[in-house]
Amino acid sequence: MSPLQITTRDAATGPVLKIIGDLDYNTAPELRELLPTLTLQPGQRLVMDLVELEFCDSSGITALIAARNHAQAARADIALAAVPANTLRILRIVGLDQIFPLYPDSDAAAGS
Repeated sequence: MSPLQITTRDAATGPVLKIIGDLDYNTAPELRELLPTLTLQPGQRLVMDLVELEFCDSSGITALIAARNHAQAARADIALAAVPANTLRILRIVGLDQIFPLYPDSDAAAGS
């Protein structure tokens, strides 16, 4: 079990959150609590960089959906970058690959 770390950086198109470690029942509230502190402008894109995500359970998936809802409420977009194979499999099974734009890395997702 890896502790969750979330780093934030600004890109030209909006904030990029790098999710490191496990996004699960115990740690997903950290992401959910961070979301209201993010300032998103209409037309911006929130990028969730998952390159170092080690594990994601249903609570983690729910937190990603909460991030999408936060972006939509701000009339902004959201994108997932570098989704690990095990998490991508879950997203595909439940059809979330159809609502989250997926990119190979955060630079591509941020339009850099």
